[in-house]
Parts: sequence; structure tokens; C-alpha cells
Amino acid sequence: MAFHICSSHSSLFHNRQSFPSSFSSSSSSSSSLHNFLFSNVTSSCKRLMLHSKASLHHPNTLAPHQDAVSRDPDANSSSLSKTRVWVNPSSPRAKHFRTKSSSSRYSYLTRLAESLNSSAPPTAQHASTILKGLGDNVSERDAVFILDKMVNSVTADFVLRYFLDKIKPAGDTEVVLYNVTLKAFRKSRDFEGAEKLFDEMIQRGVKPDNITFSTLINSARMCALPNKAVEWFEKVRSFGCEPDAMVYSAMVSAYAQTNNVDMALSLYDRAKAEKWSLDAATFSSLIKMHGVSGNYDEGLRIFQEMKVLGVKPNVVTYNTLLGGLFRSKKSWQAKNIFKEMVADGVSPDFITYSTLLRIYAGAQYSDDAFGIYEEMKEQEMDMSVDLYNRLLAMCADVGCIDEAVEIFEDMKSSGTCQPNRLSFSSLITVYSCNGKVSEAEGILNEMIQFGFQPTIYVLTSLVQCYGKAKRTDDVVKIFKQLVDLDIVPDVQFCCCLLNVMTQTPIEELGKIIECIEKANTQLGSVVRYLVEEKGDGDFRKEISELLNSIDVKVKKPLCNCLIDLCISLNVPNRARDLLDLGLTLEIYKNLQSRSQNQWSLHLKKLSIGAAMTALNVWINDLSKALESGEDLPPLLGVNTGQGKHKYVSDKGLVSVCESYLRKLNAPFHEAPDKSGWFLVTRDAAISWLESSSSTESISDLNFQVSGGSTVAFQSG
Repeated sequence: MAFHICSSHSSLFHNRQSFPSSFSSSSSSSSSLHNFLFSNVTSSCKRLMLHSKASLHHPNTLAPHQDAVSRDPDANSSSLSKTRVWVNPSSPRAKHFRTKSSSSRYSYLTRLAESLNSSAPPTAQHASTILKGLGDNVSERDAVFILDKMVNSVTADFVLRYFLDKIKPAGDTEVVLYNVTLKAFRKSRDFEGAEKLFDEMIQRGVKPDNITFSTLINSARMCALPNKAVEWFEKVRSFGCEPDAMVYSAMVSAYAQTNNVDMALSLYDRAKAEKWSLDAATFSSLIKMHGVSGNYDEGLRIFQEMKVLGVKPNVVTYNTLLGGLFRSKKSWQAKNIFKEMVADGVSPDFITYSTLLRIYAGAQYSDDAFGIYEEMKEQEMDMSVDLYNRLLAMCADVGCIDEAVEIFEDMKSSGTCQPNRLSFSSLITVYSCNGKVSEAEGILNEMIQFGFQPTIYVLTSLVQCYGKAKRTDDVVKIFKQLVDLDIVPDVQFCCCLLNVMTQTPIEELGKIIECIEKANTQLGSVVRYLVEEKGDGDFRKEISELLNSIDVKVKKPLCNCLIDLCISLNVPNRARDLLDLGLTLEIYKNLQSRSQNQWSLHLKKLSIGAAMTALNVWINDLSKALESGEDLPPLLGVNTGQGKHKYVSDKGLVSVCESYLRKLNAPFHEAPDKSGWFLVTRDAAISWLESSSSTESISDLNFQVSGGSTVAFQSG
């Protein structure tokens, strides 16, 4: 009977009534062997079994199979008796004989396949020696069964050659043997070998089918060669095949991996409509595609659809989601995804933990980051230099001295990686931000012993350290050392000098101003104007020219530091001018947001002085809005974020803002479910703004920002 692998399932199940109603014990055993093996092979194998079934009942095919079974060391000798006994197929005895024979044969073939897989290194001679145990009359179904068990492409190739020589299969059977062998190449991720095997198929005149192409496409996908998958997909029709659901399903992932969004989503929509089978790897590829493009919300939607469609997310899926969170900086969602992962029974791996650590450290979620670090240590996972440095950098940002020292010592004793220049720099910064002079100097000496010379980053930290300790002369010495090393002071170094000025006794300010003037003439002129409250020219014009002359990345830090200096020098009008100018030049963006239900002030990434200046201006705006008859929304909010501002205050912005609002008698309360948010209802805000006590409180603090225009805070 003719057979083709592309045939539909319905066409393969032939009428069993056409077979004889009675069998010898041998043919019964062969038939049961077929039935058992049929349930233990892939689709290619199953189809070949059906193709072979009719031939098993032909008298000429009985002897070879008896011969093969006779070579099975587990075969029951009594079943091989020369005397054949007819057994009614419907009787209980028939079931007993079938089970015994098929189990024995299956065990034998399985052990033979295991022997082939265990040969190292695999050789054609070794494979041939093992396969000789099958005898000279090798059945096609045995060949398919053994090839399906192969996990090494080299061994599989030897086994295929052996069977092609022994069986001399027809075209329909031959393509099945090649397809099952291609599966072994896919398992061992030998895509180059798979392509060579395909070329051999064509040279031998074997016509490939959809299973051939789906196996090659999935092989390319598993080998992280999505472009190759697309290349093979485009060849399908040229070989007379029409892509089916199996091929199209594989291409959803391939197009996603090549970032062909339109094709990937088009096929995905078709897959849902036509109910194709999609695996977790395909969904992971779609999620990653959206994550790479910065569209995390769409990736999350795909994840939800995946669960609705009954596909269980695996560790790769969750890692892909977390990777999208890391790229999109939506760190607050990482906790929920991780909780869901654990609740779903998916075990986190190194990628999971390392991604979470990067997310938490970058967002300055110190408790969460330290928790993940402890879990990694408990599971004896090797940390990389990058992960250690991210933790140390976070410690520098949030001021965690003890934890930084412990992490640094863990790094040195890990045996897998040693501190580099950045590691030392971060630890020096940790000590410097907390004014630990001797400790910072000790790490500096250790750094030099390791062969690392101090960089401008390290010297900047030391300036901060000496500034906190009010050792102005040492600050000047560091500046001279910078010059001696031919290091050009950058804007960040100058920002540090400005911060030092906020902690320096007024009689020593001149020493720091001289350093700033040598580092940046324009900045020095602005600073002297603020300190001496005199100067020629327009202050706003001078500041504008300075800000327009520097890189965009340092404009906000410089503006923050200048506002802090204004607050320290008690020149609030200049602080307001700087804030207004920063808004005009779009250095500060999205400080205020307004919706129908809530007006909010966003203070994240502002220094303490800049944040409190902005808060006062915003409160004044609320008062003026109320006085003009404008309706306030149901909710008002102030968002401070969760981190601490480096170099400015020992307290985080959250605690400073809370203390400041309390001093104003403002009825804002920290939101229990939104960290860093302070909220107040409309009624409470109106009552406070209209009360005499609140007016007095605002008036008391208006000396810092009095007389300012509120145009910068208007919506729109």
C-alpha cells in the first residue's frame, strides 16, 4: 500500500476487517509488538508503523521477524517452539502472549539504542557491531524506533547509513528515516550537520515533506539561528510542500526572534484563530520581542494569553518577563512576577536571581536586593564581578556601609572573581558618603596595592569624604593631585565641590571657590555671584549660557547642586530662579501631572533643596488655584520615590519630605500601598489651605521661594 508522510491521520487508519481473523502465535506477537511500539514513537514513527502493518500479516514476512526475536536474549524460549499453536485473538491467553512478546522486544531495542548512545567517541565500526545483533533482515519499524532514540548526531548518522544499506527502503519510507535522523541532529543542536543531511536527501532523490522542514526550522530555532529558520521556511514551497500548522507554529517564534514584529504577530493571530499548537518557547520569544522593543505591556498581555490558552509558563518564560522589566525599568512589578513564578511551582535559576538582583539594585530596593543575594549564597551560586559591583554601587547610593563591606569581603574570598577598579571605587564612595575618612583612605591604599590607580571617580568621592569631615585643606590637596595627574576636572567633580560648599564654614568658602574657578571659569563666576550676592550682568542669562554649554547628562545634577547651594546660602530667590530656568530649559521634565482624579508632584531624582523648593512652589500654586475658584481634584499626591540622594543628605528624600510636611501641618499621609507617595484628599487639602494655621506655616517657609511666578507649574 502506498504511504506518504503528509497524509492526513484519517487516511492512515485502514479497515481492520481486511486482515485475517486468525493468526499464528508468531503473527500475533508481531502484531502486538507493532501495537506497543506504535504508542512509543513520534509521529513519523507512528505513520511508518501503519505503513508496515499490512506486510506483517503476509506469510513471507513471518520468518524474518521470528529470526530477529530469536536474537533477543530476553525472549522466552517456550515461545520460540517450532510447534506453532493457534490462539484465539479474543481469548485472555492472546493478551498475555502479546504483552509478554512486545515488552521483551521493546526492552531489547531500548537497550540496543542505549548502547549506541553511550559509545564515546562514536564510530561507524562500533555502531555496526551493535546493530548486527538485529540480524540481516532488519524491519523498517525497528530502524525507525532505534533512530528515534538517538541523541547524538554522529551516532545517528552511522545508524542511518547502516539501515539504508540493510533495508533499501522505498521513497516514502526513506523520508521517514531521514526525518527521524534529523530529529537526532536537532536534539544535539547540530544544525550544520542537519543541513548537510538534507542535501544528501535531495541528492538521493528523496522528496522532503512538511515534517522535514518543521524539524529543520525547529532545529534552527533551538540553535539560536532564527535567520536560518526564516531561510528554510521560504524554501518550503519550492520543494512542492505547502506549510502546515506545525511549520507555521515554528515560524511564530522564528519571526519573533528576528524581530519581524508584523510577521510574528500576524502568524500568532492566525495561530489563535485556527487553534494551532504553540509551545512555551514560542510565547517566550513573543514576550522577548516586545521587551526588546520596550513594549513591556504587550509582552505581559501575551503572557496572560499564554495562560488562558492553557500553555504553562516555564522558567525561560518568567526570565524573559523579568528581562523585559529590567530593560523597561518597571522594577516595581518584578516582585509580583517572582511571587507568581514561585506560586506556579517554577523553580528560579541563576538567570532569574541575577536578573532580579540587577532590577532591585538598579532601583535601589536594598532589602530585596540583599534578600536575593542571600538566596544565591545559600544555593551556592557563583556571583559575577558585574553582580558584585551592582550591589556595591547600590550600597554607595543608599549608604549601606556594613552590607557593602560584607559584600566586598565575600567577593575577595569567593575564589571565582576578584575586585576590580569599579569595586574599589564603589566601596570608597560608600565610606566617603558617610564621612569615614580613615576607612576610605585604607581602601584607597588597598586599591593601589592591587595595581589600580585612582580615577577621577575615586578622587571625587574623596573630595566628598573630606568635605563631610570639614577638612577643607584636604579637599584642596585632592584638587591639586587631580591637576598633577593631568586629569581634567569634569562637571561631576565640580558638582561635588558645590556639595562640599554646603558643608564648609563660611570663612573657608573662598578656598573651594578658587578650585571651582580653576576647574570651570563660567561656573566659578556663577558661584561667586551667589556667595557675594553681587556681580555684573544678568544672573539668568549667565546660568543659561552655563547650562547650555555642558552635556545634557550633567545638566540636572549641576542644577540640583546650585539650588542646594542657594538654600545653604539663604538666597531663596535664586533657588526659585534656577528651578524655573531648569523647567524652561526642560532639564526638569514631568515634575507635575494632572488628571481628572489626581494632581501629583514628582520629586524623584531631585536633590533635597530642589525637591523642597519645588514642593513650596507647588503648594503656593494650589493656594492660588483655590483662591481663583479652580476646582481641586479628589486626590493630591507627592511622589518622592524610594531612594536616597547621593552626597546630599544622610536622610532619604522620603523622610525629609515627611518631616517638611509635618512642619507645615499639612494633612498629607504616606500611602501604605504606594511606597514614597504622600496623599491627601480634596476636602482635607482645602481645609488646610484655608486655615489660618496652614497659611502661617506656608508664610513662614515662603522666605525660601517668595515672589516667584508659577507659570512653570501650569498643566499642559
